[in-house]
Amino acid sequence: MVHLFSRHRPPSQGRGEDTRRRILETALQVFATEGYEGASTRQLAEHAGVNLPAIQYYFGSKEGLFRAVIESIIERTESHMAPLAVEVKAALADPTVPNATLLELLCSMLEAFVSLVTGGPHVEAKRQLFARSEVEDAPGLELLHESGKHHVFTPCRELVARMLRASPDDDQIELRTMALLGQVTIFCHKGAHEPGLTPERVQAIQGLVREHTLAIFQVLQSEASVH
Repeated sequence: MVHLFSRHRPPSQGRGEDTRRRILETALQVFATEGYEGASTRQLAEHAGVNLPAIQYYFGSKEGLFRAVIESIIERTESHMAPLAVEVKAALADPTVPNATLLELLCSMLEAFVSLVTGGPHVEAKRQLFARSEVEDAPGLELLHESGKHHVFTPCRELVARMLRASPDDDQIELRTMALLGQVTIFCHKGAHEPGLTPERVQAIQGLVREHTLAIFQVLQSEASVH
């Protein structure tokens, strides 16, 4: 993977790598609760159990540490969505692939997106981090948005456009794609997590998103066959 940030990261092995990982995991929690502006380097070091110069040694500065946290989230997004991205790219490159296959790929993309936003390590801290960072317009956030667009929004938009025989740049295609993804992003909000995101509940969410998506395209394709 091509690194998205220029990071201050000296070569390290063993204990050094463990220390760096511990600082990153702690920083995610601190930035989530305190925000980028509210978190101090001293506070970050104390929570991670390291001395203050360790932040500079591994990350250069508080901003460098925050960007490294964002990069770690982007890396997980890429690795989580990458297998499907390969399938989508291959399908879109083949003009003979039927709509049924494209629709199945779209449903799979949405299901993978559900598991991305509802699962994985520190999911609640990530939710809080995103919310606070949006308000503060924290550094590096634009690259998080770009990653989401590249790995989630754009493949979905191209699948929708292909099935509806329209340009991906068409405004209606963009709006329809936003609406489809909105079924998933609602579960990024804390209120949707109140009963607890058990594996069974996540599967239920995935099933509903698939059901809604299939119903939408059944209507759209029926309308298209009439005209």
